[in-house]
Amino acid sequence: MKRNRTLIVMAVSVVTAAAASFGVYRAIQSMPVRKVEINTVPVVVAKTALPVGTRLTADHLTVAAWPSRTQVPGAFADPKELVDRGVIATISEHEPVTQSKVAAAGVGAGLPPVIPSGMRAMSVKVNEVIGVAGFVLPGTRVDVLATMREDGSGGNQNPMSRTVVSNVEVLTAGTRYDQEQAKDGKPQQSTVVTLAVLPLDAERIALASAEGKISLALRNPLDVEPTSTSGIRLASLMRGTGPEPVLDVKKQRMVPSKRMPPPPAAVVMPSVYKVETIRAAKRGEEVVQ
Repeated sequence: MKRNRTLIVMAVSVVTAAAASFGVYRAIQSMPVRKVEINTVPVVVAKTALPVGTRLTADHLTVAAWPSRTQVPGAFADPKELVDRGVIATISEHEPVTQSKVAAAGVGAGLPPVIPSGMRAMSVKVNEVIGVAGFVLPGTRVDVLATMREDGSGGNQNPMSRTVVSNVEVLTAGTRYDQEQAKDGKPQQSTVVTLAVLPLDAERIALASAEGKISLALRNPLDVEPTSTSGIRLASLMRGTGPEPVLDVKKQRMVPSKRMPPPPAAVVMPSVYKVETIRAAKRGEEVVQ
């Protein structure tokens, strides 16, 4: 009797709890949704990622509601103000388009708006090795090294390598097809790197490209100290234990130096060893050389 009463009480409790939970659920569902009103302002954002040099059109832009408490400095409210303006800094998807990311109105797109004031854009043709295996990208910084002969003619006249321009910003880096070096009627693929340099540095790079070979050395972006080296010559690089060769101006070739060779090293005589011997009850020493 007591067992049946306990089961009845438990069943009634479960049904009551289920009914109460269902009632609370329906009450919550019927409550109106409360929206928190936030003051917003229209801001033009990018629909997709926009690389440097893009000419903006209406299809690249959209307007989003931005909280007025955290306004974006230099933002635009009307997409018409940005049409036909060039992108001078990479813009990510859904990122607000600001004045610092685009060129001035009427300047156009492409590379010219990206060139800093007082500097010049100079393109150099490199291969995959000289271009640091594809790690030279827009925004990175490099040193320009020149390797040439002393007479500039490409002969065997004491070659030398030296850093001619240091801490140069890379504006663009890409692949093009060179018609001048066509092989079997097909243009050859080459890599072109465009650098932002001062006018004097542009002259140095132009001379190095014409008279020798140039290479690029990738820099750490936090390393802003200029590269200061005296360069290195082949004679110094390959110098061995013998005398350093000197340039014979008359014969135009490298000849051994006439300096006296270093004295021969002193001969070290072997040491004398003594070995203790035991024969029956007698002990003795024998000298071994």
